[in-house]
This record gives sequence, C-alpha cells and structure tokens, in this order.
Amino acid sequence: MNSLVGKVAIITGASSGIGAATAIHFAKLGATLSITGRNVENLQDTAKKCVANGAKDPLLIQADLVKEQDCTKIIQETVAKYGKFDVLVNNAGVLELGSIENTSLDQYDRVMNINVRAIYNLTMLAVPHLEKTEGNIVNVSSVNGIRSFPGVLAYNISKAAVDQFTRCVALELAPKKIRVNSVNPGVIVTELQKTGGLDAERYEKFLEHSKTTHALGRTGEAIEVAKAIGFLASEDASFSTGVNLPVDGGRHAMCPR
Repeated sequence: MNSLVGKVAIITGASSGIGAATAIHFAKLGATLSITGRNVENLQDTAKKCVANGAKDPLLIQADLVKEQDCTKIIQETVAKYGKFDVLVNNAGVLELGSIENTSLDQYDRVMNINVRAIYNLTMLAVPHLEKTEGNIVNVSSVNGIRSFPGVLAYNISKAAVDQFTRCVALELAPKKIRVNSVNPGVIVTELQKTGGLDAERYEKFLEHSKTTHALGRTGEAIEVAKAIGFLASEDASFSTGVNLPVDGGRHAMCPR
C-alpha cells in the first residue's frame, strides 16, 4: 500500500466530493493534512472523518481561491504550523452549464478563475516550498479536458487548460525534482453537476445516461479518484510526471457507434 507517512499535504476543495474523499484517503495513508474550502461546517465534517481514519487534527483553512490573499494564506498558514509541505492537491473546481451561445462572460470568468487561475497562483506560491521537500503536485482535471462535449463549454476549456498546465509545469519543475501530474475523472457521484445547474430530476437522468457513456457501464465514486490521487502523490509514482491519468471507466476511449 502506498504510504504518505511523514508527508504534509494541502488539499483544496476538501469540504465535499473528491476533495473530501482525498483528505480521508490521505489520512489512511498517514499524511498530515492542511485542508481548505469555503464551507467551514463541511470542512469540520471532513476533518472529523480524517481523524477517525488515523489523522492528527488537520489544519482547517477557510479560503476563497479566487482571492489572491487567500491563496497566500493557505501556503503561509500551512508552513507556519508544519514547517513544510510535500504535496499540493489542486482539487477545487466549479462547473457551469452552457454553450457558446448562452454562456455569459461572468460564467466563463467564474469557471476560469477557480479552475485555472487559482491553480496557477497556488502552484506558483508552492514551488519554493516543494523544491525544499522534493514534493509533488496533483491537479484534478476531468475527462472533459481530454474529450469534447457540448453544453459545458467553459468547463471543457478550463480542464483542457489544466491538462496543458500540468504537462508544461511538469517539464519546468522536473529539474527541481518536483513531480506534477493530474487525474481526469469521468462522471463521479458528487455535487458538481447539481451546483452547476442540474436539478434533481435532470441529475438522475444524467447519471442513468452516464451508464452508457462509460465503458465499465457505471459512474464512478469519489474514493476511486482519491486512490488515484494517492498513488500519484506517493513514492510509488516516483518516475511519473506530466501524466494526465483518466479515472473514468474508459470514457476517454469511447466513440459513438
């Protein structure tokens, strides 16, 4: 089992979904945790589950990643408490429904600011610290970064940017012994689509339809993505950098027939 004992990990968007599952999985792997999100109550719930799975009291940081000062706060408070960090998991993200005809610039900016600009900023701030620990970064992208789908244009663009960012930064930071990888989930049962605009009825239809768009015939669970993140963050992936790893039940390989 890959281990993160002795490693300090920052996980953004840890208040729900993949971020929360990753924090809990990292706790099982022995990591020391700094978890961030906008919803303090949900963060506290994640922290309790992390403690129940072996973690010491995680550092909780309420932060809005759109705000540059909050990104700075995440790095500074983590280093102030732990003296270092070894892993940065850029997980926080949002989705907006819409095409080129009806996605407003406000929607576009919201998606790009959280899904791309915040990752850029946090990574830039993290590099000096990760250089000291020869640490690594795992970005949470999407199968939407690999394949093209209508109706979620801004989200698709943002995730394609995350994939290119991952590969480019991996090359730039390799001389510093910092690995940079991403995971590309398919449809995972989280709140992402609901917060993006799907009501309960449409969401259920979406999940049912997704059984036909994933080769394995089902949607995924957050823990399945968390385990892939745990692998990439561990020494078991010591010779992997610049990887965009699909965790999508084969969806990236499928074509209409």
